[in-house]
Amino acid sequence: MSEQTPIYPVPSPEEQRRANRSLMITVVALTAAVVAIVIIGFLCLNHPDNITEGQVDGTTVRISGKLPGRLAEVYVHEGDTIAAGDTLARIHSSVVEAQLAQAEAMRNVARAQNRKAEAGTRSQIIEAARDMLAQAEAAQTIAKKTYERMQNLYNDGVVTAQKRDEAKAAYDASTAQVGAARSQLNLALEGAQNEDKRSAAAMVSAAEGSVEQVQAVLEDSYLIAPCDGTIDQIYPETGELVATGTPIMSVLKHERQIIFNVREEMLNTLKMGQEITVMIPALGQKEFKARIFYIRDMGSYAVWRATKATGQWDSRTFEIKARPVNAIEGLRPGMTAILRD
Repeated sequence: MSEQTPIYPVPSPEEQRRANRSLMITVVALTAAVVAIVIIGFLCLNHPDNITEGQVDGTTVRISGKLPGRLAEVYVHEGDTIAAGDTLARIHSSVVEAQLAQAEAMRNVARAQNRKAEAGTRSQIIEAARDMLAQAEAAQTIAKKTYERMQNLYNDGVVTAQKRDEAKAAYDASTAQVGAARSQLNLALEGAQNEDKRSAAAMVSAAEGSVEQVQAVLEDSYLIAPCDGTIDQIYPETGELVATGTPIMSVLKHERQIIFNVREEMLNTLKMGQEITVMIPALGQKEFKARIFYIRDMGSYAVWRATKATGQWDSRTFEIKARPVNAIEGLRPGMTAILRD
């Protein structure tokens, strides 16, 4: 039994036109629907804001030693929160301690000299002055007796007035010598002794000053925190030798600032003292207010290159800095910050 080829009916020209018309209507309808969806999406879609990306920054303070020596003790650890005035570390300096011992020894010597001056000095000079006074007084006594005898003889008419006057002059001279000798003794007892006292007191004062100076230097063996903050890094290990000015540790201050590099056309909307809104992605996109405190006067080398065919121009960037108006918990240096137009 032979197979028979199925016979399909051939559509008429009218049916063919109707089918083509239906297909065209379907294509037009689909195209219109796609265009409508695109237009609606374009109209309903929010244009993204222009954003400027910046970074949270902090101020680091280096703590250095003023003395050469060995790092004896460190009282803090990295990450510790400290306050201004806290003791951070101690440097043992054998050189300065030796200088202190020497200064104290010199002070003790000066004090001994001062005590000696207070007790009295120059006994030989004093004794010599006393001897001179005794001799002058003895000579005065003899001259006085001679004058009195001559006066009596003159009264009796035995000697002339000249002899009497010569005896009177000798007596007056001896009296003057007694006064001079007494003055020398007073100088020996008071003037010279006071000079020694002043000299000894000056030596004590100088020695005391030397001791205080070395003690002040020795106080610098303790490193004191200059500000509130957090211990960021500790460089040497305990027991290591450190030179004068060697950084021992760094302190990150609690104060935070936000740094942006903005295009120059944005400067028209950013002013000193202005509050801006900053968003931190790392803190769950937390937004907060910050106040601009610095705008760099000179544009940086970073340049936004424009396509000349579009008629735009190259735009330089300017650095601005802002501080949070209120303290933000968890805000750390290095975090990304977003500034929206």
